[in-house]
Amino acid sequence: MLDVFHFTNHISLFTTTHFTINNSHIMNTELLGVIGIFLLTIVLAIPLGKYIAKVFLGSKTLLDPIFNPIEKFVFKISGINPSEEMNWKQHLKALLSINMLWFFLCFFVLLFQGSLPLNPDNNPSMSPDLAFNTAISFVVNCNLQHYSGETGVSYLSQMVLMFLQFVSAGVGIAAAAMVFTAMRERTTEKLGNFYNYFVKSCTRILLPLSAIVAIALVFSGTPMTFEGKDTITTLQGDHVEVSRGPAAAFIAIKHIGTNGGGFFGANSAHPLENPTYFTNAVELWAQMIVPFAMIFALGFFLNKKKFAYIIFAVMTVGFLLLVIPTMSSEISGNPAIEKMGVSQLNGAMEGKEVRFGPAISGFWSIATTVISTGSVNSMHDSSMPMSGAMQLLAMMVNVFYGGCGVGYLNFYIFIILAVFISGLMVGRTPEFLGKKIEAREVKIAAFIAILHPLLILAGTALASYFAAHDTAMGYWFSGNATGWLNNPENHGFSEMLYEYTSSAANNGSGFEGLGDNNPFWNITTGIVLLLSRFIPIIGPLAIAGLLANKKYIPESAGTLKTDTTIFGIMIFAVIAIIAALSFFPALALGPLAEYFTLK
Repeated sequence: MLDVFHFTNHISLFTTTHFTINNSHIMNTELLGVIGIFLLTIVLAIPLGKYIAKVFLGSKTLLDPIFNPIEKFVFKISGINPSEEMNWKQHLKALLSINMLWFFLCFFVLLFQGSLPLNPDNNPSMSPDLAFNTAISFVVNCNLQHYSGETGVSYLSQMVLMFLQFVSAGVGIAAAAMVFTAMRERTTEKLGNFYNYFVKSCTRILLPLSAIVAIALVFSGTPMTFEGKDTITTLQGDHVEVSRGPAAAFIAIKHIGTNGGGFFGANSAHPLENPTYFTNAVELWAQMIVPFAMIFALGFFLNKKKFAYIIFAVMTVGFLLLVIPTMSSEISGNPAIEKMGVSQLNGAMEGKEVRFGPAISGFWSIATTVISTGSVNSMHDSSMPMSGAMQLLAMMVNVFYGGCGVGYLNFYIFIILAVFISGLMVGRTPEFLGKKIEAREVKIAAFIAILHPLLILAGTALASYFAAHDTAMGYWFSGNATGWLNNPENHGFSEMLYEYTSSAANNGSGFEGLGDNNPFWNITTGIVLLLSRFIPIIGPLAIAGLLANKKYIPESAGTLKTDTTIFGIMIFAVIAIIAALSFFPALALGPLAEYFTLK
């Protein structure tokens, strides 16, 4: 009996050791995969940035023979002269007008989709408040989905939404191109043509990259069809209907355009939307490549590569400070479960897909919130509290990489503020690229910097007030306000905070324990979406246009160098003080409080 005990004990010890070693090997492999994807994206972003700079400078590229005829046709049928120069006000007029047109087009398609063609599954029309929220969300590049793709929209609606994913990303890149032009010119009010920048953004940047990603997805098993649900027989003999559709094309631009809206309800956690580790790597690369490349494009466009490297370095430091605690938290597992004696060798697997694991899921969660894509390959609501705090902080800061084009516009605001503060510190009139930064530019920058926390905290305060008092909501929600919360206390607060943070950052991801498909959440987040998209675009374009029209001051010995490590540290400090610290009390009430309850 004693020999049997010793034999069993040795087997148990061997098995535990074997699984510990095997788990360590798997975790190391996952970490190598994450590092490899990140470094590959940076390496490929440099030549892509050079190509983007050539596109906006009007230089020759290899794709000219393909896209020149297409662009000429587009401009001919639309009656637009792409060589007609615009000032910054004309850029804004064109940008806002075309977005208004797209909003009404999408709104009416969603409102009447049940009666329109390409609806093989007979999905119903959306309610007015949901159509309002969805149309705004896709127009502003957010894709905050208060519906599930399988049952919430027809194929026609999916195609319209996919069109908006292209053009909303193109608008952001075109706006950044105008700011690039303003920074490059010495003294001028002629800042290129919005429609020229916009069309080229869609045809020469977004379309080719999306085609590459879509092909990779199709060959990996993602559906690309206009047929309705397919009926399959499971191993148990049950008959199950499986949704499909033109998913591969939709998923490609959702990432390349940093949109994030899923074709299916579970987004990139869905096995048809993201079938394998390879597709997971492709989709991660796809959402990071354009924001990375836009920073390098700035350096090539201005012929100031060192300046671009400093900006990229600041963004990367901020990104790593967010992603490292998140990955560590997810890999370490849940201490509350560990206290119950349950093994955590594979990390915190609640809400994770087994085919991906916690390491790359944690990395994705920060990549998608920093870059403002908002797609998910795991459920953020099930993330560890520290991970949730980092996801929120990524969107609250909203300047590290960011979305297509608008990521740099957000960072540009903090460059202006950093230059102004630096000038005050040394007793000189602040100058940036040969232009004086004066009161008007600083006021605009300060207003934009304050607007982001105002929208998030005001919305969260309103929702929290109703929930705390269990208010009867009438038309706005069926029942009392506590009914939209599936989790009490700190996590419930985090869900409401996350929804408004995601809306204000034009991100679109969510803590999906929140019941958000109702008039209250559809309308309030819709208003936040509108304000947080267009005002932060108007501000940088106005500042850039005003500076471009000023007299150029040649660089002298007293000029503040903006391509140095010291200036990079200054920008980071301004971001940390103005952006990050504004949200510390809210984070302390939500994810940080939850973190300490697990200790």
